[in-house]
Amino acid sequence: MPRSTSTLVSAEKQMSSPISVVIPALNEAESIGQVVSSMPWNLIAECIVVDNGSTDATADIANAAGARVITSPRGYGAACFAGSNAALSSSTILIFMDGDGSDVITDLPRLVAPIQNDEADFVIGSRIRGTHEPGSLLGSQIFAGCLVGLLLRILGKGRYTDMGPLRAIRRSSLNQLQMSEFTYGWNLEMQIKAAQRDLRIQEIPVDYRKRIGGTSKVSGDFKASLKAGFRIMGVLARVGLSRR
Repeated sequence: MPRSTSTLVSAEKQMSSPISVVIPALNEAESIGQVVSSMPWNLIAECIVVDNGSTDATADIANAAGARVITSPRGYGAACFAGSNAALSSSTILIFMDGDGSDVITDLPRLVAPIQNDEADFVIGSRIRGTHEPGSLLGSQIFAGCLVGLLLRILGKGRYTDMGPLRAIRRSSLNQLQMSEFTYGWNLEMQIKAAQRDLRIQEIPVDYRKRIGGTSKVSGDFKASLKAGFRIMGVLARVGLSRR
C-alpha cells in the first residue's frame, strides 16, 4: 500500500534534520543485533554502538547488524559522550537509547518532531507516563524517577517524571551543556543542565519493554542498584544545587 502524502512529507522532513542514534552497550550480545536491525534506517543518518568494555560479542554483532561501532572507557556517561563526539558532523539531532531492547524505537518520530519543528531543544521519553510492559520497570525505578522529579521541581531545575534513556537533543544544545558526568548520572546531569541553561524542554510518554536478554547494569542486583543510586544522588547534589 503506498504511503500517504502526509507520511511522505513527514519522512522528507525527518531526513532534512540528519539524526545520529547513539547506543552505549556493555555485554548486550543477546539484544544488540535486534536493536540495531530494528532501526528506522530511512529516518536516520547512522546508528553508533559504543562498546563500553564488553567481554562478549556485542561489538561484532552490532557491526554485522549495520551499526558503526566505536569503543569507550568504562562508564555509561563516557560511552554517551564518546558516541556524541563520534557522530557525523552533519547530524544536527542526537538520539540516545539503551541497547537491551527495552526502548521502543518506533517512538523516534514523535521524539524528534518537537526539535525539527523548532518547538524544543531537548525531548525526553518518559517511561512512567507511557505504557510499560509489566515487569519492565521495578518499583524502585518508578519511585526513584518520581522522587528525583519532585526534588528537581523543588529546586527549580525543570519538571520531569523520569530519567529514561530514550531522549533526543539538538547537537548544538548538548554542546552548551558541557557534560562532565561519565557514570550512570549522565542522564540526570543532562536534564538538570538543560533546565539551568533554559533549553526548551519537552517530555513525552514512550513505550517500554522488558530487556531482551542479559542483566541490567543498574537494576540487575542490589549492589548495582545501590551504586547507581549513589551516583545519581551525587549528581543531584553537585549539579542540582549549583546555580549554573
